[in-house]
Amino acid sequence: MTTSSVLRMPPGFLWGVATAAHQNEGNNRNNQWAAWEKEPGRIHEGQKAGAATNWWDLETAAADFDRAAELGLNSLRLSVEWSRIEPEPGQFDPAALHHYAQMIGLLRARGLEPMVTLHHFTDPRWLTEIGAWENPLSGDYFARYVGRVVEALGHLVTLWCTINEPTVYAYLGFVEGTFPPGVKHLRRGLRVLRHMLLAHGRAYRTIHRLQNGARVGLAHNFRLLVPANPASAADRRAAAFLDRAANHSTYEAITSGRLIFPLGLGQRITYMIDTCDYLGLNYYSPTRVAFDPARPGAFFASQFSDPQAELSDNTPLGVAYGEVNPHGLYQALKQLASFRKPIYITENGVPDHDDDIRARFIATHLAEAWLALQEGVDLKGYYYWTLVDNFEWGAGWGLRFGLYELDPATGARTERPSAGVFGRIVRSNGVSRTVLQKVAPAAVEDYFGFGT
Repeated sequence: MTTSSVLRMPPGFLWGVATAAHQNEGNNRNNQWAAWEKEPGRIHEGQKAGAATNWWDLETAAADFDRAAELGLNSLRLSVEWSRIEPEPGQFDPAALHHYAQMIGLLRARGLEPMVTLHHFTDPRWLTEIGAWENPLSGDYFARYVGRVVEALGHLVTLWCTINEPTVYAYLGFVEGTFPPGVKHLRRGLRVLRHMLLAHGRAYRTIHRLQNGARVGLAHNFRLLVPANPASAADRRAAAFLDRAANHSTYEAITSGRLIFPLGLGQRITYMIDTCDYLGLNYYSPTRVAFDPARPGAFFASQFSDPQAELSDNTPLGVAYGEVNPHGLYQALKQLASFRKPIYITENGVPDHDDDIRARFIATHLAEAWLALQEGVDLKGYYYWTLVDNFEWGAGWGLRFGLYELDPATGARTERPSAGVFGRIVRSNGVSRTVLQKVAPAAVEDYFGFGT
């Protein structure tokens, strides 16, 4: 608790929104997702990214960047599309790189520091045709592409994210089979994940070789895995095992260089040691874990949301996207603090078509982030997912995360009330008692006590 009227973040804190190229630019036709969208049954109701939010049109992008700046934001996370920049192997498109330079220049002109992600789920078709990330040469191709991007954009960008959520790419594409290529083969998925993490290490070294002062990290989807029954030793062991496999294996690889289970048996890759200047944390909701002897193929564990918890909007499959649990963000931050690296919350958001959860979600999650800061966590910034409703991969247009509502048919934007609340938080550099009283009155006592 604090006697101040604001749960204030430190000076220089980055306030932003997170986005991705395929979900925003529109008319990306040369990557594996464009092909996947054409296959029947892959995307909710057969929907396609299509024009997306039309950011490849600089005038449209600039208008949205104006919206971000008007909220008081000082940063924006976006990705560059590999298939635009390198449409054929070894053939780079200077016009695409110039276009990205113009786009990033628009951010800079509005006081928005860019965080640029170099891979956000999409691969050029030519890479897919030669095995994509199953190919042991994928790291070579990625390093070549990264080098060209840094040479072209390094005068505008110093904050880089190499790969977004490699565990999600590998798991959904090669284990669950709901992302391209739609494979269900655990060993192939682990090979992909290993190659992606090794490629991150190569990319980190490439960026630092080319740019002094670069800050480079990786965005990991942190799955907070909670024992379904904390009193059950079996549930606790199942949750701890999955946490080590799903979370700590990635962070161990990019800090100590050790490849622990399921990536390896503890061998240390020298060039992977200390390949992060920060840790990127994507946190949405926790998952409950129960020991389940009937599921040997799932490491004897069942995973589910707490049925008693508040749940966000349903996915197109009719199940909740996740439970709303702000304290889970505090727990995730405290776990990451053990790696002794600065942290950015690179994604945090909620699908909320009616906008009846989002303001409270943002305010309470940031209050929990503030608590972690008070306990020594080196948190440098927060990026809400996302600015404008966008194409949500397999869910199509069925999940709405935006601070601004989008009509995909017309491209019209409508500001949601939660955008104004987020703007008040940003301009105060923290969550004020007044804002929390308005959007989450039951939580005021937790952070401010009983004072007036």
